[in-house]
Amino acid sequence: MGAGWEEYKPCAAMVAAQCIYAALALWAKAVFTGGMSTMVFVVYRQAIATVFLVPIAIIANRRKKKETRLGMTGFSLIFVASLFGATVNQYVYYQGLHLGSSSMATAMSNLIPAITFVMAASVGLEKVDLRRVRSLAKIFGTTVCVGGAMAMAFFKGPRLLNSSSLIVDLNFLLHSSASSKWVMGALFLICSSCCWSLWLILQVPSSIASLNHMQPCHQLPNLVPICKSYMDPLTLSAWMCFLSTLQSAVLVSFLVPDINAWKIHSLLELGCCLFAVSYKLARSPLLQSWCISVRGPLYSAMFNPLCTVIATVVAAAFLHEELHIGSLFGATAIVAGLYIVLWGKAADGGGKSGGSVPEHSHDVEKAAMRSESQLDVGEGITEPLLEAGNTAEK
Repeated sequence: MGAGWEEYKPCAAMVAAQCIYAALALWAKAVFTGGMSTMVFVVYRQAIATVFLVPIAIIANRRKKKETRLGMTGFSLIFVASLFGATVNQYVYYQGLHLGSSSMATAMSNLIPAITFVMAASVGLEKVDLRRVRSLAKIFGTTVCVGGAMAMAFFKGPRLLNSSSLIVDLNFLLHSSASSKWVMGALFLICSSCCWSLWLILQVPSSIASLNHMQPCHQLPNLVPICKSYMDPLTLSAWMCFLSTLQSAVLVSFLVPDINAWKIHSLLELGCCLFAVSYKLARSPLLQSWCISVRGPLYSAMFNPLCTVIATVVAAAFLHEELHIGSLFGATAIVAGLYIVLWGKAADGGGKSGGSVPEHSHDVEKAAMRSESQLDVGEGITEPLLEAGNTAEK
């Protein structure tokens, strides 16, 4: 009995994690529908995370004060990373969630591995060989993902739930288009996935430099040398949360001048802000690292579509979100494309000994496969470095 449970522990952990991700998307959608500003939500979320992380970082590094200091170059680098990797990233995600739906938000997050593949190939971290099946699979899977995202954005079609008739007029099916609000939500979510993929790409030099010092940052001229700051991951996360809080607050003061937007009107809104932080702290990178060490880097990414299924079912049942043919078709295409990209990655792992693929591509894709949909700045920083640290200890 004990041995059997040990075998299913990674699966249970991933299912529980996906349930938590779906719960946050649904809860946030509910409070945004109730009138809470998405930008104010980001400020509160980052501020609460800062309150949690700063004392922990200070205590953890009380004997290593040097690692908590920043020079001008390091500060500028982390400021820019916080702006695009946390502030803008979270704003466009939650704005897309507000304008679209929780099911669309969770579905669009499955674009991250495909977008990361495109970005990695464009900067030379991923070698594309059209003679290899793995490369063709990744290209085809990426194309399917993009097609699914476009279908979700620009084609809604008739409703599938609570429809008065199951007979669909073909002319209506072909010419039914999404509203401008829905399209903007989809574009915001695609932009969020692009920001997250870019942040994963920028982490690769840090991961490589931590694994071995034979690949310094200046040998990767196409990438921002984040590893030059060479800071403790926990401290770096605290700095990013703090800077993101300030950036978000400044943006809110310009874009949302109404002082009433800062008010929390209900326990539902307060609970969502706290849950957004507590869920991030609870889903520590240790969980991801443990599952990866037991089942491999592709394992956690295989469960991503489960979040979409949970969010869609719960939203339709309790939040009365409409499910359209275009949304169903687009989400199915995105999930199918994700699994094709994962299959290409699995084939890539099998042919690793050939030496034709740059070593960095594996770091990029492992980071992409480990990344879940939700945009947590702390996790984005620490996962590759934690893995590197564990490798070094061995």
